[in-house]
Amino acid sequence: MNPKLTEILVCPLCKGHLSFAQTSNELVCRFDKLAYPICDDIPVMLTNEARELSSEEMDALK
Repeated sequence: MNPKLTEILVCPLCKGHLSFAQTSNELVCRFDKLAYPICDDIPVMLTNEARELSSEEMDALK
């Protein structure tokens, strides 16, 4: 994932900062507890495609 791209992308739901989770290849919104997939180096920024993060996953991100 291009670091410059992660700097300008925001969560489509809350417009907050996204973190890149390298192990799962996803962009994560900690506020909404959503993970947006990256398919073929293209972020899928659709809320209906995002998956909800469990409390264990949120703890691991801290």
